[in-house]
Amino acid sequence: MGKVTGFMEFPRNQAPYRDPAVRLLDFNEIYTDHDNERLANQGARCMDCGVPFCQSEEGCPIHNLIPEWNDLVYRDQWREALDRLHKTNNFPEFTGRVCPAPCEGACVLGITDPAVTIKNIEMAIIDRGFAEGWVVPNPPEKRTGEKVAVVGSGPAGLAAADQLNKAGHQVTVYERADRIGGLLMYGIPNMKLAKHEVVDRRVQLLRDEGVEFVTNANVADGSNGSLSIHALRDDNDAVLLTTGATVPRDLPIPGREFNGVHFAMDFLTANTKSLLDSEHADGAYISAKDKHVIVIGGGDTGTDCIGTSLRHGCKSLVNFELFPQPPADRAPNNPWPTWPRIFRVDYGHQEASHVQGEDPRVYSISSLNFTSDDNGNVNGVRTVEVEMKDGQFVNIEGTEKDWPADLVLLAMGFLGPEHDVSDPLNMEYDERSNYRAQYGKYATSVDNVFAAGDCRRGQSLVVRAINEGREAAREIDRHLMGSTQLP
Repeated sequence: MGKVTGFMEFPRNQAPYRDPAVRLLDFNEIYTDHDNERLANQGARCMDCGVPFCQSEEGCPIHNLIPEWNDLVYRDQWREALDRLHKTNNFPEFTGRVCPAPCEGACVLGITDPAVTIKNIEMAIIDRGFAEGWVVPNPPEKRTGEKVAVVGSGPAGLAAADQLNKAGHQVTVYERADRIGGLLMYGIPNMKLAKHEVVDRRVQLLRDEGVEFVTNANVADGSNGSLSIHALRDDNDAVLLTTGATVPRDLPIPGREFNGVHFAMDFLTANTKSLLDSEHADGAYISAKDKHVIVIGGGDTGTDCIGTSLRHGCKSLVNFELFPQPPADRAPNNPWPTWPRIFRVDYGHQEASHVQGEDPRVYSISSLNFTSDDNGNVNGVRTVEVEMKDGQFVNIEGTEKDWPADLVLLAMGFLGPEHDVSDPLNMEYDERSNYRAQYGKYATSVDNVFAAGDCRRGQSLVVRAINEGREAAREIDRHLMGSTQLP
């Protein structure tokens, strides 16, 4: 694959983001235009691996044919590369932007040298496909007469809907928000994933292919204006729940009730909705302007809070992380091809360093309590440094510190799905409160009801949600028809 000596001739050359000084002035995507020469050279670096771990379960949950489309890009065969990409991935324009690229962590070249820039190549292939007009609606030639309801329009729900529609079933997707996309629409900021240009474009393609969408549809027990899950089950031949893991992990320390302490997803959702509705003119969002902001928790959500707060014009920004700073290189207990747990500088950290002159992250720190003014508005956080002893975090005496804070954002992950749609069905849950459904089968304890994505497995990656949506669609098709041709 690629050029036989390419990995020796060309170094890793990742596509840069837009200049922080420029991109902080807007909510447009942070990416620069694709450079075909750079991409061809990166495709040339792809080795003729005996076993391409990049497309293994460890590297890519949807088993993208990465070496094949790397080689095709190197050979300037972009149309063929797009065909190979779409064989395994319904939405490469999403994963090419927001996936952390475990494929690169599992790249064989990465054993001794920096990995191939697989994510850059994936994004370039699909963007080229749309630009050239190669991506067009392809509705099924015939219908089966079977009806499937999908509850939730995140990546798992959309992937399942796409596959089930390809199989000829009539699919209707129900979304409680006012726009389709779930996590893709409101959980990921516009600067990482454009809504009109990228998400809505794909949703419109699905519409043109025959998938129906219903927004503002809160599926529950049928009371208080909700749509009855029982009615959905009665009216369809199968129901798939892809409601995500939307219950956030809280921080129950003294002062949690003070004004100005918010869950990260409430902050991000309101920001994106206001941006799309009115370019923030309606003021219907939590503003960080002129505020001392503290983000508690790292990961992608924490980074998105950093980038959003900086664009609002915050006065200062600090990011607390409970764990120690990761090493620059893999630790002995973190061997290839597992995901490398190393120190990374994401777009938000880069932007904060540009504005403040230093990385915003503070490691090995735990929050003790929030403080407030006389009106109950948060005005600070008291912390203590921690160290690990016998597998437990222990406070280090004498390291207490007070930090100014007018806005605190809790970005500590998610515990599992909400149960408004599942409790009326008396559905079984696993020990983590997820919908119980065996991986690979996806059938819940309720007849004709299936579950996939984060609501089944817990908080995970967009690419894993797409994988589960595809596999659940295959099992639903088998359930309805007795056999399946879906991959």
